[in-house]
Amino acid sequence: MQIITEVKTEKSFCKLIMEPSVSGPSFEEIQIPVPFGFVSGKWWGPKDKQPIIAIHGWQDNAGTFDPLIELLPKDLSILCIDLPGHGRSSHIPLGLPYYIFWDGLAILRRIVRHYNWRKVSIMGHSLGAAIGFLYAASYPDDTEMLISIDTVAPVIFDPSEIVKNTGPNVDKLIYYDALGVDKMPSYKYSDMIDLVVDGHHGTLTRKSCEILMRRGMYRVKDNKYLFSRDIRLKVNRFALPSFDITNEFAKQIRCRYLMIKAVPGRVRDNWSLFQSILETIKQSTSDFNYVEVEGSHHVHLNDASKVVPHILHFFLNVTC
Repeated sequence: MQIITEVKTEKSFCKLIMEPSVSGPSFEEIQIPVPFGFVSGKWWGPKDKQPIIAIHGWQDNAGTFDPLIELLPKDLSILCIDLPGHGRSSHIPLGLPYYIFWDGLAILRRIVRHYNWRKVSIMGHSLGAAIGFLYAASYPDDTEMLISIDTVAPVIFDPSEIVKNTGPNVDKLIYYDALGVDKMPSYKYSDMIDLVVDGHHGTLTRKSCEILMRRGMYRVKDNKYLFSRDIRLKVNRFALPSFDITNEFAKQIRCRYLMIKAVPGRVRDNWSLFQSILETIKQSTSDFNYVEVEGSHHVHLNDASKVVPHILHFFLNVTC
């Protein structure tokens, strides 16, 4: 049976026909050494090819791309990583805060240097897209392409809000540092999934939550589970770049660029500011692509078939 996917462009419709693997795509669990432990990942497809590096969103993990990758050609090589403190990766040492955007940038660069790759291709969702943005801007000569799903750049807050929340965030960090695993609540499997579904306020399907929790929790005694992510990730608003700084980063992006905007997506984002950043990227790169798909912020996970055609059209440079 063939999967026929219709791809809409501004000028035409085209059909991409791909033969699904009988056994489905396969992956290998990997660990990449870093100074504080390791970064875990799922390497899909052949390992003799330089992969697309796929980066998940805040408090998610590498599993967020599972449904999407299962619809892609099996000969594509894709490395999905768990960011520090997420999934099966090591947590940052106690006493240190997560600077989630800058941590991600540094980790991505470490991975690239670990494998001695050149001209990397990046696919990111949410936080992962923001990290891809920073990487493409910081290393414009070493980035081939960037696919951003429903986020353009690091979140931009009003300066007064940042100042107001700094003290409470430091106190939260100290509080979380003092919590041991023995003080963390554990849950039965169904209760854990209920908690994740409720926490996303209906924007994630139950099936999607179950996919994320394959790497997002681990079993403890009495057949209960704990979250694998670091609770300190909840304190994440340190060292946020201003609009002006973000816009300067955008001016440095030269790689091929695809933005997939979910509609309505994440409604709390200050989209007007992101639109200005997109305009800057459009001026700085000669290959700018923007598409909208119907769905929530996790559209790539809830309904991957809506985004896969656009990714194939962009990545494989299919001519309609």
